Amino acid sequence: MSQVALEAERLARGRARVRSRRRRSAARGLRTGLQAVLIAGWCLLPVYWMVAASVRDPGEVYADTLWPRHITLRNYVDAFAPVNSLLEGLAHSAALAVLVTAVVLLLGAAAGYALARFRFPGHGVVIGVVLAASMLPAASLLTPLFALFSTIGWAGTFQALVVPDIALALPFAVVTLAVFFARLPWELEDAALIDGCTRPQAVARVLLPLMVPAIVTVGLLTFILTWNEYVIASVLSVESTVTVTVVIANFSAELTGTAVTMAAGVIAAAPLVVLALLFQRRISAGLTAGSLTG
Repeated sequence: MSQVALEAERLARGRARVRSRRRRSAARGLRTGLQAVLIAGWCLLPVYWMVAASVRDPGEVYADTLWPRHITLRNYVDAFAPVNSLLEGLAHSAALAVLVTAVVLLLGAAAGYALARFRFPGHGVVIGVVLAASMLPAASLLTPLFALFSTIGWAGTFQALVVPDIALALPFAVVTLAVFFARLPWELEDAALIDGCTRPQAVARVLLPLMVPAIVTVGLLTFILTWNEYVIASVLSVESTVTVTVVIANFSAELTGTAVTMAAGVIAAAPLVVLALLFQRRISAGLTAGSLTG
């Protein structure tokens, strides 16, 4: 066989391999796309049903139509009726989530920096204790917390919700921020110390700006965790401190109607959706940065 024929055969085989790889790549892309659509549909279907039911007439909540025949916002007005305490629950949850998030970020950043920067006797024990604390179920704390707060006069107060929520969210913040701090180049802090900065100034002016994606991620996740917390709030909250999760749980479909209950659920979820959309780039940057080596 001539050299030209051999070269032509090699080129034909190369083109065949390229076409085969393209077909396999297209098949994988199609399969991944179908899986993504199925997962998204499975996750979003309950949300869609809740939103659709919230704008239906009460008599059409269980209609078999995909979209309401008649859209009404009356259910949202009824959800804010004073007897339902929804507005009070939203205000209490917002104040609680903001306060808990601020304290958790402050304490978590300080503890995370210390665990990442310094090696001291019992360093591994401290990390182990923090990790163990993050695994405690909230339900196991209800009885001792109720007994403690009743003894010291905190029962039915706002701080009776703040302290447990901080304790539940702080271990996650400490471990996560310690991982991010450990990946920062410490030479930057050393250079700032040489230039005359104190250690707190070096951390605040040099390291924390590099930690913004991590801080936003931890802060938003802490806010969501606190906003959605129900177990402790259902036992320790009273009418003057009731949170939105307890308010939604107290909605009775037999009394207020399923459509009104769904409208209340949409209202309670809306702030979290807005926050996730506003900070989605920061969250993505924070989550991916933790997987990169410094």
